[in-house]
Amino acid sequence: MFGVYFGKYLQDIGVITGEQYNELIMTSRTSRVKMGLLAVAEGFMSQAQAEEVNMLQAQKDARFGDIAVDKGYLTEEQVSVLLKKQGDSYLLFVQALIEGNYLTLEEIQHHVNHYKRSERLTSLELDAIKSADVDKVIQIFLKDSNVPLVVKDYIALMARNIIRFIDNKVRFDRVEKIHTYTTKHIASQCFTGDYELFIGICGPGDKNFGEAYAKEEFEQIDEDCLDAVCEFINVCNGLFASKLSQEEISIDMLPPNMYTDDTTISTEGMMFMLPCYVNDVRADIVICMETKWSIE
Repeated sequence: MFGVYFGKYLQDIGVITGEQYNELIMTSRTSRVKMGLLAVAEGFMSQAQAEEVNMLQAQKDARFGDIAVDKGYLTEEQVSVLLKKQGDSYLLFVQALIEGNYLTLEEIQHHVNHYKRSERLTSLELDAIKSADVDKVIQIFLKDSNVPLVVKDYIALMARNIIRFIDNKVRFDRVEKIHTYTTKHIASQCFTGDYELFIGICGPGDKNFGEAYAKEEFEQIDEDCLDAVCEFINVCNGLFASKLSQEEISIDMLPPNMYTDDTTISTEGMMFMLPCYVNDVRADIVICMETKWSIE
C-alpha cells in the first residue's frame, strides 16, 4: 500500500515516470504472499483449512488470521510469524527503488520527509501507510470532513473488502462533501430503515472493480460488468447490515440498481465522494445519507 501512495508522489514530482511507477508496483505485487498460502507452506494449516477461511472472509468482516485463530487453525504466535514473512510494504518498495537504481536510501528518506509535509501527515499517519493497515489508512482520508460515524464505519468496511476482493494495491484520496455527481456508469444499492443510505461505485474504474470481483475480462462497462460491481456492493452491504443488527439497528437492503447512461445524483443533504484508484483508474464511492436524493 505504501508504494501506491509514495510512488504516485514520486511520479507527480518527476522523480520517476508513469511507466517506472507501474513497474515498481508490479514488482511489489509479486513480492507479497497471501496469508493462506504462507500458512500452508509453513505447515501451520492444511489446504482445505485455508480454503475454508478464505470462504468465511466473504461471509464475515474479519482478517484471515483472526478467523483462523477463532477456528483453532492458528495460534496468535503463528499469525505473528506469518505477518512478518508476508513482507513489509514500506521496505519492499524501498528495496525496489534501490535495486532499480532509482534512488539511494538517503534520497528516499529525503523524499519521504517531503511527502509527509506535502500531504500534511502526522508521524502516526505515515506509519499507518507504511504498515498497510487499511483501517488506519482510510481514516487519514476521512479526517476533517465532518463525515457521520455511520458513513465512516461503512467506508472503512468497504475499504477492507476492496483490499480483500478487488486489489491490495488500491489507492484512496481524500473524501469530499458534494451535492451533485454526474457520470455514465453507476452500480448501486440502497438501505432503508433506521438509516437511509445510497451506496454507489461510479465511473470508469467500475471496469476494474467488475473484472477483479468477477475474475473475468469485460470489453467495456456493460450490464454484466456492473452486475459484478453490484454483487460486490451487496456483499459489503450484507456485512454492514449484520454488524448494525448486532447493535440493534434495523436496516433493509433494497435490490441493486445499475445505470449505463449519463446520470446525475443530486441531494440537498449529505453526500460524500471518496475517490478510489484500482490499477490507477479512478472509481468514486458515493454515499448519500438520511435525506431524499434524486437520480436522473
